[in-house]
Amino acid sequence: MLPDSESLTPALELVPARMVNEYIYCPRLAYLEWVLGEWDDNLDTIQGRWVHRRVDAESATAVEAPDEQSPLEVSADPDAVRVARSVLLSSDRLGAIARIDLLEASGREATPVEYKRGEKPSIAEGAFEPERVQLCLQGLILRDNGYEVTSGVIYFAASRARVLIEFDDELIARTESAVLELRALAASGTFPPPLVDSPKCPRCSLNGICLPDETRVWSGDASDDDSETRRLVPARSEGLPLHVQAQGAVIAKRDTTFLVTAPDEQPVTVRAIDVSSVACYGNVQVTTQALRALCDQGVPVTFHSYSGWLSGVLSGGVGHKNVEVRLRQHAVAADASSSLAIAHRMVTGKILNQRTLLRRNADGTDPKILGAMAWQARQARGARDIAQLMGMEGIVARDYFGEFPRLLRGSGEWAAPRFAASGRNRRPPKDEVNSLLSFLYALLVRDCTIAALTTGFDPYVGFLHAPRYGRPSLALDLAEEFRPLVADSVAIRVLNQGEVSPDSFVRRARGVALTPAGRRAVIRAYERRLGETVTHPVFEYVVSYRRVIELQARYLRAVLLGEVGTYRPFGTR
Repeated sequence: MLPDSESLTPALELVPARMVNEYIYCPRLAYLEWVLGEWDDNLDTIQGRWVHRRVDAESATAVEAPDEQSPLEVSADPDAVRVARSVLLSSDRLGAIARIDLLEASGREATPVEYKRGEKPSIAEGAFEPERVQLCLQGLILRDNGYEVTSGVIYFAASRARVLIEFDDELIARTESAVLELRALAASGTFPPPLVDSPKCPRCSLNGICLPDETRVWSGDASDDDSETRRLVPARSEGLPLHVQAQGAVIAKRDTTFLVTAPDEQPVTVRAIDVSSVACYGNVQVTTQALRALCDQGVPVTFHSYSGWLSGVLSGGVGHKNVEVRLRQHAVAADASSSLAIAHRMVTGKILNQRTLLRRNADGTDPKILGAMAWQARQARGARDIAQLMGMEGIVARDYFGEFPRLLRGSGEWAAPRFAASGRNRRPPKDEVNSLLSFLYALLVRDCTIAALTTGFDPYVGFLHAPRYGRPSLALDLAEEFRPLVADSVAIRVLNQGEVSPDSFVRRARGVALTPAGRRAVIRAYERRLGETVTHPVFEYVVSYRRVIELQARYLRAVLLGEVGTYRPFGTR
């Protein structure tokens, strides 16, 4: 049972008129955008900004009443229609605020004009209810600021048509009621359920955040008669991480591209729109202009030690606005019972995925070991505390890595006896396989840190891994179930296929490390693995491992927000 969330809901202020539109269209969308501060672009939102580009530029400063300081353009003719663009006004009575695209007035009579990118709908009302209510709220706010308003206009850019909307008593009552309903929803702290198989979802820019069908499956609301789970986002992300490890390299901004220069190497140009994140290893510089551009794009920048350990993160923008998620996260982490319930599942998922990897790929593995791992996975669900749970995980890890050399064959046979002699070790790794695993785990934790930041979490407060200075505990939690599926699988592949060899490593006084060429080969293989697709065992659609990591972070968020009762780890069949 998670702690009560009533006291964790932040106080909300003036309701934006656009959010009232969203509330009528989809309450969940309004909650995501206004209360949780979520946003993402798609073609519709980008085209909408283009349509609004002229009216978004303020032509004057808004005031409280239509007097000589009115936000309208001055005309020598008192009867002429005066115009102002992007007028921001609010009403304390309504508790609402609106930015009016265009304001037309003659004397004290004013008409708000709202721009819409689409075509005029063929319905008797002239426009759909969300648009009519948004426009009516603008009119009511104008009234409270001293204007006389009886109607408004919606301009449909695709049709180049103006539609007059009369503000009758019925529309006014619906508008005032919608404002109160949205405020009540926000104050309740209750996440509205997703729409059911709605045609609105595919065109929504937040469908990859809302996850309407997935949330219903996770929560058990989807019946056997429901249609298949819709994959509303691409299987693979269009952007890719930019890894820069050449010492002395500089990342600079050049128009719409990033230019990477390094001593004794050819410059590399990367289109800004193709970059999903940036990873800097060791002494790599990023210019102020490049950092500003990355922040504007919402692209995270991670800084690593020369050997790959995460040392800092610059989150794109000003950080995630979803305070409620972090409040819930801290409350659950402080409650031993609640955090243990999540940790149970994470460790169970890791054990089962380790067992699957051995069962599929390790020839000659003792069936008793596989049976013991399955038993430990069942026992882990009943661990009394984190210490006992970590003890069970340690027992399984001993058996798993004891069998790991069986996974190395072909070109990788040379590494098997060295790992068998050392066992799993780190800080520093004492053999080539341990060095490879440590670097891959660092890469995985980086991506889990980004997933945590993207979904609104504090990556340093976990449920399985105790908070420790400088340790991204939640990212380590999220990484657990993916260590066998991603990191260990990549290690086996690059060794067995000869992508790394003994020459890819360097032995130092205290341990073994990858050479720069070895790291490049491992990073390429790791990114390939994240781009590979897998059929999701629950949703039964094809999706990349990179997207699966984000899905699991959003699943965990749904658990904390009370949408889903129990966290379910990801596992392959």
